[in-house]
Amino acid sequence: MSRRAHWLLTVCLTLEWLGLGVWVGGMIVLIGAVIPAVFNTFGGQDQGGFFLTRTFEGYNRLVMVVMLLLALVAVVRWRQGGDGIGLSRLEIVLFVLMCAIAGTIVLFLHPWAARLQAEAFAEKDEQARKAAFEAFFQLHMPVRSLYMVNLGLGITLLVVKTRRLLRREEVQS
Repeated sequence: MSRRAHWLLTVCLTLEWLGLGVWVGGMIVLIGAVIPAVFNTFGGQDQGGFFLTRTFEGYNRLVMVVMLLLALVAVVRWRQGGDGIGLSRLEIVLFVLMCAIAGTIVLFLHPWAARLQAEAFAEKDEQARKAAFEAFFQLHMPVRSLYMVNLGLGITLLVVKTRRLLRREEVQS
């Protein structure tokens, strides 16, 4: 492998690990730190809910950037091929599933949930507000579940990459 190709792959693999760290680590931070802090800090459900909606919109934007980055790195790895550098079928499947879920959330479900949440918060009549929140939570539960599935897929992809790296190290030693 040429020095230039080696440098390119080093940069690509570093960006890949960094991207997965943002994708998976961002969700862990949101679940483990941000959500509890919001509801323990903000006075009401409305303020905390709007803040979390905006926070997840920011996370979703980061995930879209990471998705593009990982796709570009995948193309480079695929073109470079080689032992341990090319993409495994499992990596491709996991990445495609992660992108499909993230795309569904970002393009369809999150905007829909944000609209339902805004309608619920804007409603003044208690009965109508209760019905609006019910509609919001009926959609929000599957969205949260999809975020968790995507988190699991991301962790699985990290495990697959780590195991592949360790296997490569064993072969070289």
